[in-house]
Parts: sequence; structure tokens; C-alpha cells
Amino acid sequence: MIAALRKLARALWPMPRLRWLLFGTLLFVAALPGIAALGLRVYENALIRRTEAELTAQSAAIAASAALLWPGPAATAPPEPQDDPADTLSESYEDTPTGVDLRSSPVLPERPAAAATPARADPVAQQVADRIAPAIAETKRATLASILLLDRQGLLLNGRDRGLSLAQVPEVRSALGGAPATVLRHNDAYLRDTPLDWISRATSIRMHQARPITVRGEVVGAVLVSRSPRALFRGMWEDRGKIALGVGAIFSLLLVLTAVLARAIVSPVERLSRASRALAQGRHAAPRRPTLEVREIGSLYDDFAAMSAAIARRSRYLRDFAAALSHEFKTPLAGLSGGIELLQDHGETMSAAERERFLANMAADAGRLSRLVSRLMELAQADMGRSDPSARADLDPLLTQVADGLRREGFAITMILPPDLPPLMAEAGALEAILTTLIENARQAGARHLTISAALVDGAVAIRLADDGPGIPAADRDRVFDPFFTSKRANGGTGLGLPIARALAENGRGLLELAESAAGAVFILTLPTA
Repeated sequence: MIAALRKLARALWPMPRLRWLLFGTLLFVAALPGIAALGLRVYENALIRRTEAELTAQSAAIAASAALLWPGPAATAPPEPQDDPADTLSESYEDTPTGVDLRSSPVLPERPAAAATPARADPVAQQVADRIAPAIAETKRATLASILLLDRQGLLLNGRDRGLSLAQVPEVRSALGGAPATVLRHNDAYLRDTPLDWISRATSIRMHQARPITVRGEVVGAVLVSRSPRALFRGMWEDRGKIALGVGAIFSLLLVLTAVLARAIVSPVERLSRASRALAQGRHAAPRRPTLEVREIGSLYDDFAAMSAAIARRSRYLRDFAAALSHEFKTPLAGLSGGIELLQDHGETMSAAERERFLANMAADAGRLSRLVSRLMELAQADMGRSDPSARADLDPLLTQVADGLRREGFAITMILPPDLPPLMAEAGALEAILTTLIENARQAGARHLTISAALVDGAVAIRLADDGPGIPAADRDRVFDPFFTSKRANGGTGLGLPIARALAENGRGLLELAESAAGAVFILTLPTA
């Protein structure tokens, strides 16, 4: 199932350029707040609640004014003074919570038309409505809201439907019962005449709020206030300049960020890609490092430089190795070929002594070839192998065993090791092969005495092997670790012992080097401790 989905994703993925992927991602992230705000109706809800708060303030003010104008001494009597005038300073007020939400509040049908009724309006309520009419008219002109006064029966006291009844309207019934009510209703008279109307759900909605008029604790009438909320698209159109400026600034910033990311990430990756292709074709590759460098890209360039250097070093090594190998094999092969031809042409006329001499030369050449092949296998294993990081070796017993096996008459080995030497992070077999090669080289060079000492230096053990032999000529010191370089070729030397020993040391995260010495040869083997 997962494999099928991956195959489908690979088939559908358009393989974009990294620049466009970065720009698209940044653009999407920048647009998320606006998309979320529109989707969640955040701004519209803010406009709806602001309209509700305005209607609440208007209806509360008009209801309080009507109550003050209501005839009767109790309605107009001033409140009794407080015991402590300072208490009025400590009164606290809280915002009335809004109860309308476009996501959850139902939108009712348009308000039913006022119905005719035989009942007559309360004359006291009509008198108050006539007195407050100028204030209502001024408020309507300023707020563009519809303001209607109703008596306790639900009969309209003002407006074109004066004398008709709205008692059947739910919010009016709630207000005449003493509880304010706010509802959302469709506004069928609204015509969608602009393409931006779809942005705002509230364009065809009208908010209605009914509030009771209370005198001496009794509901004597109601105020019905209604108004269309401010349309979102109208606010956007009014602020189109600011919105366009903000969109332009965001878009410009996105372009700058994309350019920075492209220069810091995309361009370096492309240069590395071109350099990799050049390297694969055998050409030199040294890509220019980016001006705007980040740590990961810088590390990638460092790794590429290390890889390029390693490939170049390996190529030189293989080229030199192939040339040296051809030279080393050519001499014994030429001897074998010449010996075979002589035996084929003159074998019957040769004496037994001559035949034995030629056969001995051929056997020596074959033996040299066999040794070369064996040592080449060992060098390849040392070059390509990696030591076990958990391997441990104790130097004292291992060195004692090797020294005891290589001591000869006329060749003495002295060991100077400090007590409590920590174990080495090395494989015992590899360490034994390195020490055996170095000791054998000293004996074959003509040394009569070899001193082996060890010291703990910066978390590693430095093993020093110093002999009293003739030493290594200055002209040969830089070549002793080169494959096939030997001064004992006549004695069967292959010139691969020291390269194998160094490769084994480096595989164990160690180092084998030739130290400066006035007399004899001094090798230093450094290995990390456990």
C-alpha cells in the first residue's frame, strides 16, 4: 500500500525547481493568516459584534430616555443620594457580552410585515413617542438605523406602519416579556451588485435588537432597532490603497527572501551538482564557495572538498601504483620469458649445470612474483579495511611476545614501558603485524640493537622504535612509505612492508611516521588509548 502511494506521488509530483518551491512555500505561509481570517469569519464577526454593540447602546439610550419621559412622579424622581459619595467612584462597569456569531447564530427569514389589529395604541405611550420623535430622527440620520417604538401590546408608535402590530415577532415578544433579544435576519431588499459581495456573508443580513422600556419595574413598551452590519468588502474597498500597499510589501519581501534563500541554498547546490559532474568526468572541480553561506551548505562544501581531495589522492595513488606494479612485474616476467625461450631453443644442447641455473633463476623470479601478489593482497586489505572500534589490545604482553619471537643472536631488543599503560584502541593482529614489520626492517637493515619505548601523550600512546643500524639516507627518507620502494631488492624485498604497516596504523585511527635521527632509524607509532 505504502509502495503504491509512493509510486503515485512520484508520478504526480511535477518536479519543480527549488527556487519556485521556496517561493511557493513562502507565499502560501504569508497568505495563511488572510485565508484563515476569511475562512473563520474573524473580521466579519468583529464587524457584526461592533454593530451589535452600537445597536445595544442606541436601544439602551432610547429606552432610558423614554422611561424618563414617561408620565408619573416615580418615573421622573431623582435617585436617592448614596450614603457615601465616594462610593460612586468605586463603581465598576463591564462590557455586555455579545451573543451573535456568524458561524453559529441562525439567520432568520426577513422580519414579518406589521399586521393590522383592532386594538388602539396606549395614549400615554403615544405621547412619549411623539415627544422623543425629534431625538429618534436625529439618531436615525446619524446612525442609518431603523428605530421603532412599541407600546406594551406590540403596536407601532412611529414609522410608516404606525398603529400596526409587531407582537408576533419573536424578538418583540421577548422584549415585551422583559428580556432583550438580538437576532440576525435576511435582508431580501439587498441587491448584490458587485463581484466582491461573495467575500462577505453579512452583506444580505440585517441585525434586529428589541429592548424593553421599563417604568417602575413594569414593561410599558419596547424599542426595536435594526441595521445592516458594515460589509466586509466595503471596508476592504475603502482601504484598498493600504491593502494593496501591504500586499506589495509582502510580495516584495517574499521576493527578497526567495532571492536570499536561492543564493544561500539553491545556487550552491547547483554549483556542487556541476562540480560533481565534472569530477565524475575526471576533470578538476573546485566550486566557488557561496557569499551567503549557511552552516549546512558550508559543511557540504567542506565534505565535497574532502571527497575531491580523496578522489584526486586515490587517482594519483592508483596511477603511481599501476606504474610501479607494471615495473615490478616486468622484471621477473621478462626473466621467466627469457628463461623459457632459452630452454625451448637450446634445452637439448645445454649442460645439466646450465639447465639447473636457468631453472633456479626462473624459480626465483616466480617466487618474487608470488611474494609480490601476496603482499599486494595484504596492502589492499590494509588500505580498504577498517578496524573494529571496540577492539582493545594490551601493549606489554603483545610486544613481549613479538620481541621474544624475533630476537636473534647478534640482534637484541630492549623494551622500556611505563607501568599501568592503558589498553590501546587497536586490533591485536594489526598491532602485531605493524610491530613485526618494523622490527624485521631494523634487523634486515643491519641493526644489532633495537630499543622500544612507550609514553602516554594527550590520550594516546607513542611507541618509539630506535635501532643502531646505518639509518636511512636523507634522499630516501621521503620515500620509505611509498609502495615498491626498497633498498633490498636484491635480497627479495618488495617495498610493501612499510606501506602496509602505515595503512594498518591509519585504519586504527593511528599514525606511523619516521622521526629525525642522527644515527640509526627511528619510527614512532602513535595509537589512541581506550
